[in-house]
Amino acid sequence: MKTQQLLIVCLTCLSTSAWAIDPGPSSAAQQGTESWMQLQIRGVVASTNLQTASAAERELAMQRWLNSFTYPIPMFFDQDMGGDVSKSE
Repeated sequence: MKTQQLLIVCLTCLSTSAWAIDPGPSSAAQQGTESWMQLQIRGVVASTNLQTASAAERELAMQRWLNSFTYPIPMFFDQDMGGDVSKSE
């Protein structure tokens, strides 16, 4: 089983179609981000602890989602309500 998983990881690493960005020159921060994204895509560092939600937690989450539909959507948004974002010198 472990050998099969290792083989799958190795084959996935060889696949270039899974890259989120084109390979090439990039910053160290971009390379680090890309490495983490690849680990997430492959599930290599996934938790072994099963994370579940209780029935009460699922019900509350569903209720929050349903309540989000009760707010009216305005016909237009007032551009000046958000404050001023101009640069101050």
